[in-house]
Amino acid sequence: MTFVQCTFCRKPFTSLGGRICPACNEQIDRDFITVREYIYENKHSNIDKIAKETEVPKQHIIHLLKEGRLIIDSVDGDGILFCEVCKKPINTGRMCKECMSKVASTIDKKTSSSSSSRPKQEHKDEPNIKGSAKIGSK
Repeated sequence: MTFVQCTFCRKPFTSLGGRICPACNEQIDRDFITVREYIYENKHSNIDKIAKETEVPKQHIIHLLKEGRLIIDSVDGDGILFCEVCKKPINTGRMCKECMSKVASTIDKKTSSSSSSRPKQEHKDEPNIKGSAKIGSK
């Protein structure tokens, strides 16, 4: 256990590895439900309108996008999210499909060389986004 400062509220808390305190985590989960319900009723809303209408902080919506729990429904992602490796616009998560594939390939190579007796696991192109919702384009 480590003593860290919460990414959102800046309060110190004891962590088992996460950077978000339990109170903020619960709030983000409630915000997800609020945003998801709003998106289902207003499919073509942008992130600014969603934040204003739902009173959910834009920072929380961006966090949900990076977690893969929400998806921006536009080609360039309205300039909200960019691949952390190549800086290409993305609509969910932290990396584009190409960079995710490269990372998975590198991990496969390293794990297969260290333990060639284990069977390879297949990687999906899409992140696990059960219960996710798409943020519509303008």
